[in-house]
Amino acid sequence: MANFLNRVFGCAVVKAINSNYNADFSGQPRTLPNGVVYATDKAFKYTVKNYLKCVYPLERIFYFKSLNENMNPISLDETYKKNFGDYPKTKEKKGIKIEVTKNLLNCLDVRMFGATFAGETNVSLHGPVQINHGVNIWSENHIFTEQITSPFSNKSNDPDAEKGMTTIGRQSRLEEGHYLHHFSVNPANISEMVELSNGAALSDEDICKLKEAMRRGATWYDSASKAGCENEMLVWIQLKKESKIVLPNLTTLIDMENGKEDGMVIYDFAKLKTHISALANEIEKIELYINKQACKLINKPDNVEEMDI
Repeated sequence: MANFLNRVFGCAVVKAINSNYNADFSGQPRTLPNGVVYATDKAFKYTVKNYLKCVYPLERIFYFKSLNENMNPISLDETYKKNFGDYPKTKEKKGIKIEVTKNLLNCLDVRMFGATFAGETNVSLHGPVQINHGVNIWSENHIFTEQITSPFSNKSNDPDAEKGMTTIGRQSRLEEGHYLHHFSVNPANISEMVELSNGAALSDEDICKLKEAMRRGATWYDSASKAGCENEMLVWIQLKKESKIVLPNLTTLIDMENGKEDGMVIYDFAKLKTHISALANEIEKIELYINKQACKLINKPDNVEEMDI
């Protein structure tokens, strides 16, 4: 299994129609101070890890909630022991740290996103895959809230309380949003920890699974609040191994036109095309995965391989 050595820049877009892709603790779609809706990187990583866990059950996904026999979430140390057994028996803290690091690198999500482990020992792994918050690039940010009822009566310890009414709640949705998450991949981020622990490095096979999850994970994951969330586009700009260039956040280089054509949104790549036109010798390939039933692309860069998401 060959190690993946290229750096990558790209973005993933999640479409939300009458949906709540990433709620805050009040149940509302998250908003910036200027009213623009956004989603955290954790929301997108969750869809990726959930997809990998479901589609590739033989892969270890460490940072994912597990329950004990009492249906309560288990602790970090319990998760470690569930996956790898007891901690190594040694008086040297260095030996424990090396063994824990090696074991953590056997988990696909750790090889991708890194880890902050504060259990029996402390380990910090800077992940190769870094994902930014997703910002809604659609021109509108219309959030609506609706009341809902439960089939059960109000819970109350007061015997004189009204029991004739069912519980009333509410749910909030975004009318339409297109969340653009910028991301980068730099395998060198964990190279030193891989060497010191003799652990597994990010491989070509890992990257294939990552791209698959990044273009399908949101569509795969379905819940009451996330019904209507779908992967819409993935842009993958892979540099040559020897390249040292750094691309800016793709949020500033990809625009969405105000309005639709034949019911489809339009993405304008003119700024990205201009920016990378002088960098052709630094780029190994550009892949575009799109939902061809939902969006159109204009002003695409040259030598782009376009595929259905």
